[in-house]
Amino acid sequence: MHGTFSKREKEKKKQQKRKEKEERKIERKANSKSGQSLEEMMAYVDENGNISSVPPDPNRKHVIKRDDIVLGSRNIAGATVNPVRKGRVTYFNLAKGYGFIKDLNTQESIFVHANALAVMIKESDMVSFETESTVRGLNATQVKKL
Repeated sequence: MHGTFSKREKEKKKQQKRKEKEERKIERKANSKSGQSLEEMMAYVDENGNISSVPPDPNRKHVIKRDDIVLGSRNIAGATVNPVRKGRVTYFNLAKGYGFIKDLNTQESIFVHANALAVMIKESDMVSFETESTVRGLNATQVKKL
């Protein structure tokens, strides 16, 4: 007799859930905005990138020339960059043939391979070097002791 009581309770709970679900469905239909015109559904983006319901003002429109768009970094006309940098060797393993140089200006760590050395270097040596960009980052080349 105890088992039938729990079956009745479960059935009541199922019916209650169905009733609540049906009520939510009716409420959604009542509050839906079906039949809106296209103008009521439109959204616009203002000059600051925010979504608004007001169309943008054509007088505030800016024309951007294709040549003015900069992709990546560019050398600014007239600016000369000294390719020779100075740094201190923070790590160098002669057996493995590589190490790292810390640039004195930018404080970035730059990889150096033994093939790029003019003379042998060791940790804490002051060096001058140039850099080349590789897939893995900057590599020091033309490394010379100071």
